[in-house]
Amino acid sequence: MISKQDIEAFVEEVIGNYNDAFIVKISLSSSNEIKVIVDSYNNFSISDCIELSKYLESKLDRDIEDYALEVSSAGLSEKFVVIEQYKKNIGNEVEIITKEGEKFNIVLVSVSDKGIEFEQEMKVNIEGKKKKQTVKEKFQLDFDNIKSTKVIIKFK
Repeated sequence: MISKQDIEAFVEEVIGNYNDAFIVKISLSSSNEIKVIVDSYNNFSISDCIELSKYLESKLDRDIEDYALEVSSAGLSEKFVVIEQYKKNIGNEVEIITKEGEKFNIVLVSVSDKGIEFEQEMKVNIEGKKKKQTVKEKFQLDFDNIKSTKVIIKFK
């Protein structure tokens, strides 16, 4: 029987060749549908996905147990699943939805094991000024309070 732990070990063998690659998600259904999603701090290309897929196929035996295999890199529009995705996007603008339903477009400043620090532009009244001024303020948010996070894609 194919196990998720075996798949994870095989994936680690391949992505260990990439200094900056990490597993985002591995799922294995009861009908042996295997889905592997990987990412990296630089790029995990289509050819890298093909290499990983071929390696996994070499480790699994269809004669013993049939399976369906899908290997992909994390999509830009997908929600973050692991802390490495937050680390990868330090300095980038992301959309965060809190568990209370609040939505923020923020710039990630830093990431810890417990949560994130971010910058947000706010308009505030400054003494002696007639108009509100835009200032950047830093805030912290624990992962426990985050419902979802995804990258904001901007075209220049």
